Amino acid sequence: MMMKDEFEFYMQYSDTVKVSRLTRSDLKNLIQTGESGFLEFKHSVASPEKIAREMAAFANTKGGTILIGVEDNGEILGVESYHEEEFWLNQAASEECIPEISIKIELLNVGERDVLIVKVPEAQKKPIYVKGKKYRQVYVRVDDESVVASDEYIEVLKQNYSDEGVTFEYGEKEQQLFRFLNEYGDITVKRFSLLISVTTYRAAKILVNLVSAGVLDLFEKDGVTHYTFSKKTS
Repeated sequence: MMMKDEFEFYMQYSDTVKVSRLTRSDLKNLIQTGESGFLEFKHSVASPEKIAREMAAFANTKGGTILIGVEDNGEILGVESYHEEEFWLNQAASEECIPEISIKIELLNVGERDVLIVKVPEAQKKPIYVKGKKYRQVYVRVDDESVVASDEYIEVLKQNYSDEGVTFEYGEKEQQLFRFLNEYGDITVKRFSLLISVTTYRAAKILVNLVSAGVLDLFEKDGVTHYTFSKKTS
């Protein structure tokens, strides 16, 4: 028999699902676009801890949608009972993400089963952290994967959503950087530190400031952060 405290805890994360306006045809069209920086397929919610990583990654990037009950290959299997999935989704957003994320959960019936459409908004203040056994981590969306953000990426998130303005000096180091980018297209912190003969800490700080100022963009490749000219300035 469920105790009163357990019942109240369960009800706290229940009754939040709304019926989706999407049709089955709409769902199939969405699935056909494939997993991406904005879309993730999940067979089911394995645990609040794991699904929180996907939520935080979307929140730290541009927002996105998670389809629960859809295989990686796009096959629609649905879930038998959405109540447990709903409970874990809300627990993940409220307790595993710091600060908590305000998600929207929609339900689409597919025969005898249901697909849950979880909409994750882009966070107004970043980064969103995910609780860990030893320490908190920051996840971001890179193509169709949720990956751990590098230290530089986290600093960019912090600066971009800080109330303080960002300034940078256009000196000899920046000139060397721009000449290198004009020739090779992108650069890493390690390569930049060698180029201008400074520590990786100092090199990272210069690059992060340039990203925050809108001069550079960054992207993750094979677990390493690369910097390139911003599309806005190129």
